[in-house]
Amino acid sequence: MTIGGSIALIIIGAILRFAVHVKTTYVDLKAIGVILMITGVIGLIASVAVLVSRRRARARGTTRVYEQRRYVEPPQ
Repeated sequence: MTIGGSIALIIIGAILRFAVHVKTTYVDLKAIGVILMITGVIGLIASVAVLVSRRRARARGTTRVYEQRRYVEPPQ
């Protein structure tokens, strides 16, 4: 999940939790809103952690890529 997707889940969950005032029989929109907000926060934490770890690895320079090309003369 990306940072934008996580923020979208948090926003949608907040709208369902705080702005929608519809009474439904089988679906609790407030509970769904809370679940979406929690999922968005967890996804945001995970995506920021992955982003930070990638930047640390790039700063350390642990990843080295070597490219080796071999040219063979065509048969005559």
